[in-house]
Amino acid sequence: MSLTSFSFPTPTLFGAGTIRELPGRMERLGIRRPLVVTDAGLARTEAFSLLARVLGEDRQGRDWHLYAGVHPNPIESDVKEPAALFRSSNCDGVIAVGGGSPLDAGKAARLLVKRPGFDLHQFYSESDWSGLAPFIAIPTTAGTGSEVGRSSVITLDATHRKAVLFHPELLAKLVILDPELTTGLPPKLTAATGADALTHCIESFTCQQFHPMCDGIALEGIRLVVEALPRAVSDGKDLDARGKMLVAAAMGAVAFQKDLGVVHSLAHPLSSLCGMHHGLANALCLVAGMRFCALRKPGLYRRVGMACGLDLHSAPDSEADSKTIEFVGTFLRGIGLGTKLSDHGVRRDQLEALTLQAVDDPCHKTNAVPVSVEDFRRLYQECL
Repeated sequence: MSLTSFSFPTPTLFGAGTIRELPGRMERLGIRRPLVVTDAGLARTEAFSLLARVLGEDRQGRDWHLYAGVHPNPIESDVKEPAALFRSSNCDGVIAVGGGSPLDAGKAARLLVKRPGFDLHQFYSESDWSGLAPFIAIPTTAGTGSEVGRSSVITLDATHRKAVLFHPELLAKLVILDPELTTGLPPKLTAATGADALTHCIESFTCQQFHPMCDGIALEGIRLVVEALPRAVSDGKDLDARGKMLVAAAMGAVAFQKDLGVVHSLAHPLSSLCGMHHGLANALCLVAGMRFCALRKPGLYRRVGMACGLDLHSAPDSEADSKTIEFVGTFLRGIGLGTKLSDHGVRRDQLEALTLQAVDDPCHKTNAVPVSVEDFRRLYQECL
């Protein structure tokens, strides 16, 4: 796999071994003393060891510093603490490595580097976020696509709910997509993060906003996930499959600039209230969400099914939808995600609280069809 460089929406290096390009790229960005942001689990992996060797293991604590406390669903302290470490260690840039949580936390930490003590609940009251510290994103999972996003999703102290902090200045100055860093990801996490990428592509394509460029990216992302995810789950060392999933995840995140839908509004409360992995939450709600939309807007999933490889050109709308949804359900079961919410500890007495948070979540506002409070209740019951 040869090194490839492109810029969409930000400069990106892709290919096995591209992590070794990091020192030279840091120099170009003026980063001489980076803060590395990750989580405790990733800090014990071979992927992190490779990064440490590239940066110089013996120089940790002197030429680069480490924050490894990010939670699986990032909370406000995951932003405050690395920002404080950045300042006390006189760092001049952030390198976030790991899944979407460290990437989101590393992105947002720069906000509090610029404005120490700022109340993130008041984020949108401040319009000037120029001059943030340079940021390099290195994903080790293929799901959220946070590396190419302009936002961070953080559970805030003031609300105890996930908040989307969006600003163009949050975009990384460099993304490194190196499949060698993803080969140690266990099959279950590979499946869950891959399902996240698939959900991004499906929901962004079918949401009501107009953005034909995102539509094309979403459809190709679906095709790549269908081709590569089962191989990545069954053989974690398959660099071709791992590379295609990294690209598909980034494409899903580019596509959802268009916006998302009901499945994400169902999934977000499952993370904030039940601690569920975001990709798993999406996977467990995806089929129910697709059925809900298809009943109200026949033909919605024809091109999604075609991107999955189905011959639906002449099929009636209802048949195109049903075959596509059946394919997606079978696909998810094939990678070990054919379970229910109750299999993962969600209780019936939690459904009302989940419903109230879901209806407040902004993602369903751009769903292909309107979603009511009662619709959310029924969908959670179906998924339970």
